[in-house]
Amino acid sequence: MKLIRFLLLVMPLVLAACGESPHPAKQEAVAPPAQAPVKKQRIALVMKTLTNPFFIEMEKGARKAEAELGIELIVKTAAQETSFEQQVSIVDDLIQNRLADALVVAPADAYHLIPSIKQAKEAGIPVVNIDARLDRKVLAESGLQGMPFISVDNEQGGYLSARTLTEKIKSPTQAAILEGIRDAENAEARKKGALRAFAENPAIKVVASETANWKIDEGYEVTKAMFAKHPHIGLIFAANDMMALGALKYLDETGKKQVKVAGFDALAEARSAIDKGLMVASIDQQAGEQGYQGVLYAMRLLKGEKLPTETLPNVKLIKAGSAP
Repeated sequence: MKLIRFLLLVMPLVLAACGESPHPAKQEAVAPPAQAPVKKQRIALVMKTLTNPFFIEMEKGARKAEAELGIELIVKTAAQETSFEQQVSIVDDLIQNRLADALVVAPADAYHLIPSIKQAKEAGIPVVNIDARLDRKVLAESGLQGMPFISVDNEQGGYLSARTLTEKIKSPTQAAILEGIRDAENAEARKKGALRAFAENPAIKVVASETANWKIDEGYEVTKAMFAKHPHIGLIFAANDMMALGALKYLDETGKKQVKVAGFDALAEARSAIDKGLMVASIDQQAGEQGYQGVLYAMRLLKGEKLPTETLPNVKLIKAGSAP
């Protein structure tokens, strides 16, 4: 009996010395290593301004793409459509500080941004050009040919819009054109289309063509100056709706309700004016679709995909009955 008691006392000590225990310790659960958050791709949309509702619609389209793709969209704009140097500074900052993985740019003109786009290429940052095309010759000289471009056929849009002014004209009538920013390819194309439409009707003579830089206030002032020189103008084609609205303001103040006006962009204010019979037509160039496709193209470039160099969504002619 004494031997049995002795063994019962010493066995736990022997087992402990051998690293074993009659009552093994419970293993604590080990948490798996924390997963690092997935970094979202950052795409910057750089536009001319948000003072023009056209670019508000463009941003909406880009935001739709942001939600679908799960990326981070950075939106930057200059103060005005003629703030060329400010837009350059915005793009340069995005590139130099690596704030974006890709850029979608709606340039204020055809030239100012090209050196910045070259910097982006050298930094490995892909760029998509939307709305207004950068000058193709200078792009090629800078080694930037092949950059994707998304817009509409601006010449065809200008033609369709201006043609609505000419359809029922049979007696001699004077016409005027409010141009966009000169040297901007979309502005020149819209003017060219309008001139083609006016030339098809021998009763129409274009007596004035001046730039109002896409702005409503300049549209007012330039229209006023045109009528001071040519008081019998009967038709006005404006290369965007902002200038058309400026012209309408002048015509309303001076009681020139017989003058017919057509625009471009299909802004809500222009659609309302068309419904009220104050404007004849405008062109929907699908600003939202351009913003949406621009972001999609930027993501595809980041994935290394080869894209078409030119994508042109169809324009839509907005006349009475088609405006909501």
